[in-house]
Order: sequence, then structure tokens, then C-alpha cells
Amino acid sequence: MVAPELDGARPVERTAPPRDPSRIARRLGLTGALLLAGGALGAGALPVPNPLFGLRVIGLPSRNITISIAVAYAGLGLLVLAWLWIGKMLRVRGAVAPAPTRAQLARTAITWTVPLAMAPPLFSRDVYSYLAQSATLARGIDPYVLGPAEALGVNDPLVRSIPTIWRDTPAPYGPLFLMLGRGITAISGNDVVLGILAHRALALCGLALVIWALPRLAKRCGVDAGLALWLGAANPLVLFHLVSGIHNEALMIGLFLTGMEIGLRAGDRLLDPRLLGGAALIVCASAVKLPAILVLGFLGLDWARRRGGRFVDVAKAAAVLTGVTLVLYVPMSLIPEVGLGWATTLDVPGLIRSWMSVSTDLGLIGGRIGVLGGLGDHTDTVLSIFRAIGLAAAAVACGVLLWKVLRGTLDTITGMAAGLGAVVLLGPVVHPWYLLWGLIPLAATKALPRYRRALLATSAVLALVEPPTGSDFNFRAYQLPMAIAAGLLVLVLVLLVQRRQLAGQEGVDVDALPGRSPQAAP
Repeated sequence: MVAPELDGARPVERTAPPRDPSRIARRLGLTGALLLAGGALGAGALPVPNPLFGLRVIGLPSRNITISIAVAYAGLGLLVLAWLWIGKMLRVRGAVAPAPTRAQLARTAITWTVPLAMAPPLFSRDVYSYLAQSATLARGIDPYVLGPAEALGVNDPLVRSIPTIWRDTPAPYGPLFLMLGRGITAISGNDVVLGILAHRALALCGLALVIWALPRLAKRCGVDAGLALWLGAANPLVLFHLVSGIHNEALMIGLFLTGMEIGLRAGDRLLDPRLLGGAALIVCASAVKLPAILVLGFLGLDWARRRGGRFVDVAKAAAVLTGVTLVLYVPMSLIPEVGLGWATTLDVPGLIRSWMSVSTDLGLIGGRIGVLGGLGDHTDTVLSIFRAIGLAAAAVACGVLLWKVLRGTLDTITGMAAGLGAVVLLGPVVHPWYLLWGLIPLAATKALPRYRRALLATSAVLALVEPPTGSDFNFRAYQLPMAIAAGLLVLVLVLLVQRRQLAGQEGVDVDALPGRSPQAAP
């Protein structure tokens, strides 16, 4: 056999396969998740008393909270930047070369999720309220009448970790969630750590439903499934507040998205099992948090539109879906210590004055104007008026969206996302994780290509709003700015080191990195 060089033929030039352009961003995101998990050991929403005190290595972060918060903020910034970087690679084309593939995105989301799922809670202490309210129900006490402190006692281990403002307030959650919590209480008892892990497992089950339903809804709207999953399920708000913060929005959103996907598969038959099954899941979502019941209206009007959109079609859909709602709610109402008491506690979250709520801000401004004008302090009254106006405006907006869905001028999924967004934005209380009610479904709609940049920017900004500790900084206001400054310094140093490594690699166009405009080649 003669070598190609000796035979006169030109040698074959073998080029190395192109390297994954997202590998650096994915590693930076994993580094950020690990830093967040490490910072959570000292800066997280830890139980009272802290079970890590006295432990040799793992207990060190809790001895210097400021350093722990700085580490958590550095990780938070790295993860958000990495998510934006990959989102920029995806663009409108979605998960196709040279962008990361859908399999790579799935592996990335999992590797970023695991450290946060194994770490103490961050960003919120609501899980302790879940535990105490479920224990109240398990002991035969109505959680819709008595708050945890009155029902269990201030010194109960399940009560001591709840923020003071929520210790005396009854449960604002639906009966299904509290019944699931009672099952967790039967397993964990007064073991707070085991209860946290069980509630996190429940939240991860809800997230699994989101991951199942979101790409299928995206396919209905002609949107790339990989892009929808990355902007919806792998969103930093999801990782921070549903996985790490363990909010029950994970279960609620997973149930109504799955119910919508199954319900949209139904044919024209009124009693189609898929329509009934999808409606049942949506009703279950509303039994976690009531606003999810709005999704049932969009599903019913979509079915009525496909039947012709006549008044009789709407009436038939309303009758069947009302029947499904009663079939599920009546048994839950007959269970002792549950009943319909949750309907009387829906205003409990309104005890706080949320700066992200438009109606609350207008009410506070109106009250302040009255004080400055010498009319006296009527802030509470003005606040109630503006909150009522906000809810009325949300109802009008939802009515218009439902009408558009019935007429066929708006697709059902976009209408659902916009309706839930209106309920949140015009409601009396807005938290960053509340916005996920509309943001996650929005990632599967036809509006995504047009508003992709806005969704990226909004999610990134909101992910930085809530402190990782999940608590206030009364009497130690110096701590947060110091920690943020140190975290930013660590973040900048990591990015500078990474940039220098990239500049030293052959074939890497440093000017093509996010934040740099390409320069003309000489």
C-alpha cells in the first residue's frame, strides 16, 4: 500500500470537529449554581434553630452571614449571565446548530437544578408556613380559622421559622395543597428538614409536569420546543423560586399547563374524556391557588369555538366544566377541618404592601397626597379603592381576552398567558414568582419570537430583585450592600479570568462574546 504522499496525491487535511459554543456558558452556570448552593448554607432561609450550627465544615458558612450572602450573589449573577448567554445563542431558530441542541439544554438545566435542589431554601421562608399549616390540619384544627402560632404554639418547632407577620394569619391556600401537606406531615412529623425535602420533592413533581406540557404547547403554536423549555422551565426565576424557594406555584402551574394540553386534544364531543381529564387537572390547580380557575374558562371557550362559537356551545361547555368543578370541590369541602374556609382567607397575602403591584403603588401615592394636602391619613381607604379598581380592570381584561379566544382572533394559549399576567400585574400583591403564572405559558406562544428579548431581560432583572436570604435586614442594613459589593467583585474577577482564557484559545473570536460588538477584520 502506497502512502498518499508517495503516490502523488495531496494529503487529506483533517479538521477538528467544531466545539460546542455553549460549553463555557454552561460551565459558568453550573459554577453559579454551586456557589448559590454553598452560600445557602449560611445565607439561606434556614430553620430556627439552625441545624448546621456545631458541624465542623458544613457549619462554617453560617458563622459569617455577610460572606455567605456575597458568595450567593456571585453565584446568582453567574447563573443569570450564563442563562442569558445561552438564550442569545438560541435566537429565534431555537435549539439547532450552531446553538445548543435540545439534549444539551436538558442536561444543562438538570445540572443547574441539582445543586439548588440539594441546598437549603433560598429567597423565601414560605415553606415553613406550608409545614405549620399542614400540621395544623393534621392535628384536627381548621387552618383557615387559626394561624400557626395560635394553633400550635409559638415555641412549636414548625412555627419558630415562620416570619412574624405570617405566624397569626390563617392559610390562604387551597384544600388540595393542604391535604397533600397533611400527607407530608404524616411522614415528617416535627422534623423540619425532612418536611422541607418532602415539599421540595412535591415542587419538583410540579416542575416535571411543566417540562412535559410546555414543549407540546409550543408545538401547537409553531414555536421551537428547546427555546420554549429554556426560556420557560430553565428560567432563573424557576430555578430560584420554584426549585430553591419551594413555592407551591410549581405544582399549580404544572397542573394547569398539563390540563390545558390534555384538554386541547379533545374532539368535538362534549363528554370527551380528554376534555374532562384536562378540566379536572385545572380544577386541581385551582385547589392549590384559586387564580388557576381562570384557565378553565379559556379551555371551555376553545372547545365552544371549535363547535361553532354559538351561545348554546358556550352554555354546554360552561355546564360541563361547572359540573367537573363541583364533582371535585364538593368532596374536598366535606372533609373535616377543610371545607370552604379557604374562600374567606384569599385576602391574607394583601397584608403586605408590595412595591411591584401597580394598584398598591397608586393607593400609597394617593394616601400620601392626602396627607400632604392636609386631608388626614386615609391611606388604608385609598389603598382599598385602588386595589378594587385593579381587580376590576383585571376582570375586564380577562373578559376581552376570553371573547377574542371565542371569536378565534387570539389563540387559546396566548390568551391564557395574557389573562394570568393581567391578574398578577393588576392584583394587590406581586412577587417575582407570581409573574411565572404568565411568563411560563408565554414561552410557548406565537408571541415568543417577537418578545424574546423582553422575556430574557424581564426574567434577568426580576431574578436579581429578591435577596437570597428570604428575610428582611432590620437592624443590620449594612450587611446587604456590603455583601452585594463583594459578590459583584467576585463576579467581575471570574468573568475577567474566563475572558483571558478565551482570548488565549486559538480560533476564539473574543469580540463575538456577549457584550462585545464584532469588529471588522483587517
